[in-house]
Amino acid sequence: MVCSALRRVVCVYICLARKASHAYRSYQHQAWGSRPPTAECAAQGVSGSVIELLGKSYPQDDYSNLSRKVLSRVGRNLHNQQHHPLWLIKERVKEHFYKQYMGRSRTPLFSVYDSLSPVVTTWQNFDSLLIPADHPSRKKGDNYYLNRTHMLRAHTSAHQWDLLHAGLDAFLVVGDVYRRDQIDSQHYPVFHQLEGVRLFSKHELFAGIKDGESLQLFEQSSRSGHKQETHTMEATKLIEFDLKQTLTRLVTHLFGDGLEIRWVECYFPFTHPSFEMEINFHGEWLEVLGCGVMEQQLVNSAGAQDRIGWAFGLGLERLAMILYDIPDIRLFWSEDERFLKQFHVSDINQKVKFQPLSKYPAVTNDISFWLPSENYAENDFYDLVRTIGGDLVEKVDLIDTFEHPKAELLVGIN
Repeated sequence: MVCSALRRVVCVYICLARKASHAYRSYQHQAWGSRPPTAECAAQGVSGSVIELLGKSYPQDDYSNLSRKVLSRVGRNLHNQQHHPLWLIKERVKEHFYKQYMGRSRTPLFSVYDSLSPVVTTWQNFDSLLIPADHPSRKKGDNYYLNRTHMLRAHTSAHQWDLLHAGLDAFLVVGDVYRRDQIDSQHYPVFHQLEGVRLFSKHELFAGIKDGESLQLFEQSSRSGHKQETHTMEATKLIEFDLKQTLTRLVTHLFGDGLEIRWVECYFPFTHPSFEMEINFHGEWLEVLGCGVMEQQLVNSAGAQDRIGWAFGLGLERLAMILYDIPDIRLFWSEDERFLKQFHVSDINQKVKFQPLSKYPAVTNDISFWLPSENYAENDFYDLVRTIGGDLVEKVDLIDTFEHPKAELLVGIN
């Protein structure tokens, strides 16, 4: 066995609040409420057992790694709870797309799907998006698996292929997504994404372009940093322009005029070229979304071979924390009325600035423990902390490591 030492700091903000004659424990800015585990929210199961989730049964195997804490969040759908800050962001984005983009019959061009099940197959979450079998994003240590074939979606992109295959060419998908992650004020194992996709036919893309009838969407050439091998440069540049213009209008609607924006080239398996948008907010550059020209192989496999398109994805918590000055991602799960009432506004576009609820300082604890020599991932420890400590735990830090030179035992100090 290998010997190693871990030391972590667990910060907890605690206060007391009274409500309806019941006492609730609270951290920093609000009292935290959590639903007790139900029969459908079981802990990690052993191979051969069955887990019941959202009315369906899933046999467990060696890949099953769902914690009671995470399963207690399934079905909460914060983005659909009226006046919740995540609902406000979703409604603002939806309103913008409904008003800005109209179809031929003067009805909204984009359809919205915000109630799709978070349980997807691994094919939907990975293979449909061209994510290689050996890609690190598939790791058990980074995802929540019901079993080897089913999981809690890691991104709303898991629904892209199905909606394209159904014949849709302009849609928004909103939902809760699940990733095993570190513990701090910016990360939580459940968060919410909004996905946008739009496809264009040759006529739609080149309409209004001089001599557009002579231009083509596709060609057979070589892939470069600026385009895919099957796309013409003209089509790629027009798609890229439309995508960036669409997203610039969106963030301007959310943050106001005069916003400074920059685009950073990046990599996603399902788009090329790909970009991240950063905004200069209060003097700091912040990444707010990722986007790109959809991989034609994905579009073709869904049955839309004559079209080309773009896609983007953004985190609702990220936008809400910036817009409403919310300092900690755990606050979104609060059931404290002092938090929720701050977002009961008559106009979804009304400015709101979060007001702190508690002045109590952090409590720091150090703990130590032996670690297994095999099949251990750091996210296993984070899940354990979240299951036992709940949302009272603000942050967990690795301070030091130690390997015993003789005993070869794995030691953890927290």
